[in-house]
Amino acid sequence: MKRILTIAGSDSGGGAGIQADLKTITVLGGYGMSAITAVTAQNSIGVQGVHPIPVDFIKLQMKSVLSDLGADAAKTGMLVSPEIVTAVAEQLKHYRVERLVVDPVMVAKSGDALLNKAAQVTMREVLLPMAHLVTPNLPEASVLCGFPVNDLGTMKDAARKIHELGPPYVLVKGGHLEGDAVDVLFDGEGFQTYQSHRLNNRYTH
Repeated sequence: MKRILTIAGSDSGGGAGIQADLKTITVLGGYGMSAITAVTAQNSIGVQGVHPIPVDFIKLQMKSVLSDLGADAAKTGMLVSPEIVTAVAEQLKHYRVERLVVDPVMVAKSGDALLNKAAQVTMREVLLPMAHLVTPNLPEASVLCGFPVNDLGTMKDAARKIHELGPPYVLVKGGHLEGDAVDVLFDGEGFQTYQSHRLNNRYTH
């Protein structure tokens, strides 16, 4: 059984963050572990509050898990501040976690900001070069590449641009598109698209 560490915020609504990661890891047959970076008050409507966890305690959570249980892979989510981004990167390097998935959580679906400007810069410069895979949605891809990403063509352009930041694989998620949902994976040479019909359901969080 693969040991997977998720480093992210807690979503009180259970639709994202630590809660969603642990559910997914379990369903896929892995053993999920967590280091919580922030506690949020949120639901399907939006984010009502964010309380970051002190950096030293985030590092302690990671040290407790990685020095004892270890991890075959890690995934990052909401990291809030440049200090948290840097601390997480340092711990991952120290414990030699080689497979890293970075979900560059920047903006909630409701439009609420989840990563400040300074942290966005630190993520680009420190964390993305460490990533095996980075998985931005359209608003996040727009921030990372510096131009609007709103269709299949610009998704491919964004994937190329983000690939230049260091990660060998870039998955641009098209959940914000109109019509069918389309994700685009770029491996530095070619593209693979994943398309499915959009479900007509307002409970999407």
